[in-house]
Amino acid sequence: MFKFLKQKIKNWTKKVSEEKKPEVVETEEVSKEEKEKIKKIAKEAEKKEPLKEAEKLEKKEEGFFKKITSKINKVKITEKEFEIYSEELEMLLLENNVALEVAEKIIKELKEKIVGKELLKKEIEFEIKESFKEIINEILIEPFNLFKKIKEKPSKSKPYVVLFCGVNGTGKTTTIAKIADSLKNQGVSCVLAAADTFRAASIEQIKKHGEKIGIKVISQEYGSDPAAVGFDAIKYAEKNHIDCVLIDTAGRMHTSKNLMAQIEKVAKVTKPDTKIFVGESITGNDIIEQVKSFDWAIQINGIILTKADIDEKGGTALSVGYVTKKPILYLGTGQEYDKIQPFDKQKFIEKLGLDN
Repeated sequence: MFKFLKQKIKNWTKKVSEEKKPEVVETEEVSKEEKEKIKKIAKEAEKKEPLKEAEKLEKKEEGFFKKITSKINKVKITEKEFEIYSEELEMLLLENNVALEVAEKIIKELKEKIVGKELLKKEIEFEIKESFKEIINEILIEPFNLFKKIKEKPSKSKPYVVLFCGVNGTGKTTTIAKIADSLKNQGVSCVLAAADTFRAASIEQIKKHGEKIGIKVISQEYGSDPAAVGFDAIKYAEKNHIDCVLIDTAGRMHTSKNLMAQIEKVAKVTKPDTKIFVGESITGNDIIEQVKSFDWAIQINGIILTKADIDEKGGTALSVGYVTKKPILYLGTGQEYDKIQPFDKQKFIEKLGLDN
């Protein structure tokens, strides 16, 4: 993730340290007369309090040199220097799938944190890295625990309803099966709703997953009302005291108003407790417009990014987190049912390669 970022910061630090002229405080030279005076005072003092006076002189001399050396070792990154390297940094972020608006935010906040700040030369690289970590930590929202939310919902108000949305080809249906399998293994009973009634073989696909993981699938005929399928699944769960309903929906193009209106209807009828957007982590900036559209239509609560195992860049997580101000809940890391993991902010930041 963020290939070359660590090296870029190191090069930048080296350049700033080499080019920056040391700032030295001008001090008045001690005249010969004053030197003689100091020696005379020192000799007289030796007779009375030799140790105390000697210590005072040593401290005075030490303080003088310490003041000079500390100034020599400290530098300030100027605004002009920052602008030169910020252009390279912005390009690096964009190359790693960070959306332009997010890259600009990172650059702006980094500038506020380090420009004009007096630092020891040896601290510059560490300071820049730490500033990066702080900014990214602020961008990413802390994820909530879906299992905990389901368990906390009162029994008389169950089932807990989760609606999944996203475009075709992102692995949405497989992701739903992974979540269902994970919840089942934690003692949460589930039922799946095959509300994708438009795509060919979609109902067969989710039924196949249901058979493999041992979870009931509620479905109707192709072309039937998706909202009705979701409603039927909720009624089935209520009757059979099932904890959770996971609703699959058609993978709609975010640019189609009619299709987006359909998913709005599903949300209104089923009244989900949580609405989750599923998208590919390797699609780059395309995912930004997708997630914006779904969030505008049904106000999503969280995000799952699939194919994270083949994503070497990592910028997509930052982009969708910043644009939606919603948490990333899970990362899909393969085709098997156990290949899904809760999103961990700190682990994500560690993988960016900013550790010393």
